[in-house]
Amino acid sequence: MAERTKQTIDASGKPLGRLAGEIANILRGKTKPDFAPHKDSGDFVIIQNASQIKITGGKLKTKVYRHHTGYIGGMKSATMADVIAKKGIEEVLRRAVWGMLPANKLRSRMIKRLKVVR
Repeated sequence: MAERTKQTIDASGKPLGRLAGEIANILRGKTKPDFAPHKDSGDFVIIQNASQIKITGGKLKTKVYRHHTGYIGGMKSATMADVIAKKGIEEVLRRAVWGMLPANKLRSRMIKRLKVVR
């Protein structure tokens, strides 16, 4: 198995979705020659200048993040602007990358290798 390296990405001026796709590929290990879908061989990713990510269109007002508490009537929702105000742009980027990783047991291990720096 190849050693894990640290890859630094400058996020200034890059669109959120394209940046998240690039990060997901690195975390998953698709950039390495020995990639296999069942192995967790991705690298560490450090994102710099996250506050300068470009959010295109009207996503700040129209993009809604939802989750359910498990109780009757427990649907909670917040717009992207609300999430940025409460938890920062780092949380929006983390959720975008989370959605692009495969929904299996390796996903939680992969997302732990992501570090976002303002």
